[in-house]
Amino acid sequence: MKRLLLTAAIVMTGGLAQAAEITILREVDSNNYDPHKTTSRAASEVLFMMGDTLVSLAPDMQTIDTGVAESWSVSEDGTTYTFNLRQDVQFCDGKPMTAEDVVYSINRWVDPETKSPVAWRAGEVESVTAIDDYTVEYKLKKPFSELLYQLTQSFGTIIDKDTVEALGPDFGVTGFNGTGPFCWSEWTPRDQMVISKHEAYDWGASFHANTGPASMDKITWQIVPEENTRTVGVITGQTQVTQYVPYIALEQLKASPGVEVVQSDLAFWTYFMGFKIDKDTVSDPAVRQAINLAVDQAAMSEDLFFGVVQPAYSYVSQEALDWNSDLDDQLLKYDPAEANRILDEAGWARGDDGVRAKDGVRLAPTAYVFAGSTWGKISEAVQAYLREIGVDMQIQAFDATVAWGKLATQEFDMFGMSFPYVSSGDALNLYFRSQNVPSPNRMNWIDDNTDALLLAGATAITDEDRQAAYGEVLEIVHDAAVWLPLYHEPMVIAQSTDLETVVPHNIYGAGLYKGLDLKFRE
Repeated sequence: MKRLLLTAAIVMTGGLAQAAEITILREVDSNNYDPHKTTSRAASEVLFMMGDTLVSLAPDMQTIDTGVAESWSVSEDGTTYTFNLRQDVQFCDGKPMTAEDVVYSINRWVDPETKSPVAWRAGEVESVTAIDDYTVEYKLKKPFSELLYQLTQSFGTIIDKDTVEALGPDFGVTGFNGTGPFCWSEWTPRDQMVISKHEAYDWGASFHANTGPASMDKITWQIVPEENTRTVGVITGQTQVTQYVPYIALEQLKASPGVEVVQSDLAFWTYFMGFKIDKDTVSDPAVRQAINLAVDQAAMSEDLFFGVVQPAYSYVSQEALDWNSDLDDQLLKYDPAEANRILDEAGWARGDDGVRAKDGVRLAPTAYVFAGSTWGKISEAVQAYLREIGVDMQIQAFDATVAWGKLATQEFDMFGMSFPYVSSGDALNLYFRSQNVPSPNRMNWIDDNTDALLLAGATAITDEDRQAAYGEVLEIVHDAAVWLPLYHEPMVIAQSTDLETVVPHNIYGAGLYKGLDLKFRE
């Protein structure tokens, strides 16, 4: 059982609180903490606390609020954004933040040499320039209907050029200098990340109950892969908060004295397994379709997650903006008899061991997943379902510190992934653009029509045109059975009643966002 290294503490001296420290439990770590080089939720959880963005997203997941920019304007043609910056922002090392820091951060993000897997989120940038010390002009080649939302993500974090150049490839590995409410202290990969209060910080967005400085002096993000250990940690008070709540223990946590469970359904988070469509076996659409029909998502949601999650048959929630409702009656659902019929018809014959083969190739795709209890349960359940139709899926699990690198290779046939989004367009642009191969487009989905429709949706001036374009993309990728959707997950946080009640923030699944409102009850 993994030890919990730090419990929340208030050290009293002369009747005054001298230090407030808290441990947050999570299941996996990030591969690094460079905002331009990782798509890990674990990275975003910490980057939101250590850094700031030009604009912020309120907990309603709709309202754009201030960040390091106190105001902004957009040209009539939607291609030029002018950001007016606050003049009191400073980095953790005390250096004032200016427009040049914003320009450097955005330009590094989109620079091809950075090889950022999320550069597309910045739009098709023509130029980013400092008009003066506190004014930034952000020019696009084409309108980007979701630019402000994308700039709220951790990928848009303002970083310090001097630190990047001093650390080189170790930036985000051995150090980080940001303007957020917390500063980098120490990272021990696969164990813990420690961050400490940025004493000067007082420029949080207005939707925070506390705009700064933070109430917590130190936060330790502790990696605890075992579900039982996380549960015991919360119930016994060894830790004060986690959003990695084991669903099997949810009712127990709700009934435990000293524990409060809060939930938000304001955003979307979907789990799926994707197919690398140009690899042997899964390159056959019949195989992908049969795999979709072989898995009982409804039973998995009950058996593995106790009905807390919603079984997914769609690639994004059917409640998401721009979902194509014409697909509602066409989604692939559990039908193992039909799965077997499709494979028989496609020439995949069962061998003596029950595993199908065709032209000398066994139907035994290799799936890469993240190590840990969640993907362990999911992948083993999928594996069992697939064996019933003669598919012998092989599972290879990797710790998150290496998994992201593995998932950018061509070595696997299937992969497990989950992701947050606020609209169909947000999800589709992330995963299905040809430019995003090999990551996050790990399916090698390269299709000119898809690219054209995604561009049409992103640059649309009217809601109707955007919906039509994204709706057609949804139809294309669903018809091709590029993914096996599994379930849609809400945001659930378990916390000690010693803390003020947390308001979950669903941006990129980072429920505690900047940590400004983490506070012990008085």
